[in-house]
Amino acid sequence: MKKIVAFDLDGTLALSKQPLTEEMAELLAQLLTVAQVAVISGGDWPQFDKQVASRLPAHADLSRLWMMPTSGAKLYLHGEGAWSPVYAELFTEEQKQEILDAFDASLAATGFTPEETWGERIEDRGSQITFSALGQQAPLEAKEHWDPDFAKRKVIQADLVKRLPGVSINLGGATSVDVTQPGVDKAWGLRRLAERSGVAEADMLFIGDAIFPGGNDYPAKAMGLDTVCVRDPADTANVITAIVACQKAS
Repeated sequence: MKKIVAFDLDGTLALSKQPLTEEMAELLAQLLTVAQVAVISGGDWPQFDKQVASRLPAHADLSRLWMMPTSGAKLYLHGEGAWSPVYAELFTEEQKQEILDAFDASLAATGFTPEETWGERIEDRGSQITFSALGQQAPLEAKEHWDPDFAKRKVIQADLVKRLPGVSINLGGATSVDVTQPGVDKAWGLRRLAERSGVAEADMLFIGDAIFPGGNDYPAKAMGLDTVCVRDPADTANVITAIVACQKAS
């Protein structure tokens, strides 16, 4: 019986940058009755609020929910009727500029310049710098067709690794490349979750859609957690339903 079930967000609980469906929100509320739940993803808090926090039903036990933006470099908890930040591993201004310069050089070298973009392509999330190939406001259909097999972003990632030795560079979402502090990835965030919650890693389960080498969910597997790789939110819904049934039967 798992005490914490942790999830990726985009591609796992919801479509890229889209809010939870009513069905998924209710399933998470049900899961919270039998286990603690963590959401750890590359988006910053405003995206978490829009996609998850504001979508959960009133009866959901938010005291059992751990919200971990920017791949776990930030932690938010709910108490006294509001969400509050607990920690944030922020980049310095010098680090940010070095990363931005590396992105510019890498994109020029690899040649992945789409014909059309929607909004800014590079976002400073404080504890994470995120490149979104088609822009932050790109429509879902365009994002789903740009790099469905991660092949383009793996080329960009390989080039960035040479330019930014030491930082963590992972692929996530539909078009994103995430850069976090050295050693700060989902494994780092999940280890801190274990420490703060008092729940052993053996009693945690991680569910995500990018559990492959270079994917931003892979660190959870590499650290030894039990993991479930899903195809999409519909697949995740089936997994949650099975977990709730199993936990209730235990």
